[in-house]
Amino acid sequence: MKQVTVTVENSKYKFFMELMKSLGFVHVSEKKQINKEKEKIVQDVVNGMIEAKQASKGKLKSKSAQKFLNEL
Repeated sequence: MKQVTVTVENSKYKFFMELMKSLGFVHVSEKKQINKEKEKIVQDVVNGMIEAKQASKGKLKSKSAQKFLNEL
């Protein structure tokens, strides 16, 4: 069995998935959950970077590393 990765326009995604599922020889596995988890991780990292920049400019109050570690 071979695996294929396809990129489809958002507007055509629903139609494309219905078409693929209608073919008897195609196994469709959607990775929506994995993508949502990856998106959340990326967003959390971006937010952390924004907060770090704001803290370094004095626009956001930050904790010392020691205080942070003590809370863990």
